[in-house]
Formats: sequence, structure tokens, C-alpha cells
Amino acid sequence: MLVIVLGLAAAFGLVNGIHDAGNAIAVPVVTGALRPGPAVGIAAAFHVVGALAVGTAVAATIAGIIAVPADQALPVLAAAVTGALVWNVATLWWGLPCSSGHCLVGALTGAALASGGVNAVHWGGLDGIRPVGVIGSLLWLVFSTALAVPLAIFGIRLARRGLRRASRAIATPVRSGEVVASAGLAFAHGSNDAQKTMGLMAAALVAGGHLSHFEVPLWVVLTSAALLTLGTMLGGWRVVRTLGRRIYPLRSLDGLVSQGSSGMIVLAASLVGAPISTTDVVAPAIVGVGSGERWHRVRWAVVREISLAWIVTLPVSAALGVLFLPLWRWAG
Repeated sequence: MLVIVLGLAAAFGLVNGIHDAGNAIAVPVVTGALRPGPAVGIAAAFHVVGALAVGTAVAATIAGIIAVPADQALPVLAAAVTGALVWNVATLWWGLPCSSGHCLVGALTGAALASGGVNAVHWGGLDGIRPVGVIGSLLWLVFSTALAVPLAIFGIRLARRGLRRASRAIATPVRSGEVVASAGLAFAHGSNDAQKTMGLMAAALVAGGHLSHFEVPLWVVLTSAALLTLGTMLGGWRVVRTLGRRIYPLRSLDGLVSQGSSGMIVLAASLVGAPISTTDVVAPAIVGVGSGERWHRVRWAVVREISLAWIVTLPVSAALGVLFLPLWRWAG
């Protein structure tokens, strides 16, 4: 069962990278700042650096969501990761940006509830600004999404005002800045999303008796970073098209602002240990840029479609966690 859970966690990390490839590469590719090949290469490299450089606070938050006895933890983890995987793959097929953080928190909560009731879930809250348990994680998920829109609106209006008298010669440095912002977002994404796989693997090793207490071994860090990077290189191009083309017709300055503001939010969340969704920051930031410039050109039907996926991800993932628990209890 330990091997199965580690394998499922690895699959989740890979699919997470495929799904979230669009976060770092969609905007610079669509605006012409980078060709697809270099964009994927830069994103992959900075994903690795981010995963290695920013500690394991997010991993600890993920591992702390369930509070089941050690002999029940592996089936619960297996059910949760299976549920999150199924929903991630489904939304990838539909081309909808989906929150891996939502998937994982929902599926872990559902599987733990089915296993031991309300006492099997660490509900938590906030320790200062640091998230603890389910409630703290969800508060940060909502906060990060809500912050992206006004931050992007402020950023694009400030940029337009500052560059209103600039000549066309500014286009080259703006594109260079967009590449830097995309690399920064990839770094932030690696620092947050790779830790979700780390948390799952480390929790499984504790439950399996291979670790006496929660810590993230170096091989788990390297494996999680490699899986996220490999997934990014494979690329989820359906999601790339949704983020880069369907929400708002982006230009280079829009890309610079949306990528820069998204990266700041995701990196801040990683530093405090919040397992947020890069997808649910990038998409609202694109909406914010569009709203700050030409709100009537934002494709609000697509925004509603993405918002619906955002709303249903948590309950659907929780239900899938419940659904798969009997299977993994039987297999274990």
C-alpha cells in the first residue's frame, strides 16, 4: 500500500505539471514574447529551482489536513490522491483551468471524513497569517484568488499611466520584462505545487513507518520537482489555449502585469505555507488586466465557465475521495 500511495502521489505531481503548464507558458507564448519550446524550457528550469529553494511549509500544511490513526492513513491517502487525480484529468480534458490545491484539500477532507468522521479531519484555521488544516487552507485559496483581480487592475492602470508617452521602442524591454515575470511565476509555482506532492509522499512515509516524524527527505524533494518539471514539459495545451486566448486578448504589457502579480501572490503563499492554486491566481489576474483596460472585451462566458469549475472542484473532489476509500481499504 505504501508503494501504491507513493506511485499515486507521483502521478498527481506529473498531472499537476501537465495541467499547470499553462500558468507559466500560456501568456508569453500568446503575446509572442517566447516561442513554445523556449517557454517550456524556462518554465521547467525555474520550477526545479523554486521547488528546491523555498522550504517545505506547504508540504507540512498538506500533511496536517488529515488526523486519522497511522494504520488507517495509507488507504485515506490513496483514496484522496485518486479522487484528486480523476478530477484533475477530467478538467484537463475539458480544457478548464483547475485548482490542484482545491482538488487535494477536498479529496483529503472527504476521504478522512469517510474514514473517521469529523474528528479525522484537522479543521484548523489561521495561526497569524499561517494556514492550519482545512479552514486555513481554504481561506488562503479564497484570499489569493480574490486578491489577484484588484492587484492586476491596479498594476495595468499604473503601467499604462507610466508608459503613456513612451515610444514604440519600449516594446522590446516590455517583452524582456514579460519573460522575467514568467520565469518568476514558474519559480513561485514550483515552490508551491511541488510541495503538494512532497507533503503526500512524506505523510505516506510516516504512516508506513519509514519516518518517525514528519519531514521531507531530499529524494522526495528532488522527485517532486522532477515530476512537476516533466509534466510542464509535456504541457496541457488545452488549458494553455484557455488561459492565453479565450479569456482576454493579451498583449505584452498585459502579460508582464498578469504574470508579475500572479508570481508575487503565489510566492507569498509558499513562504507562509499556504497550498494555493496557481491556476486560480493566474486566471483572475488575466481577468483583472482585461477589466482594468477594456472590460467589455473580457469573455465573461469563459470566466463564468472557469468560476463554475472553481466552485464545484471542492465538493466533487471530496465526493471522489469518499467514493474511492472502500476500494483502497479492500486493496489494503
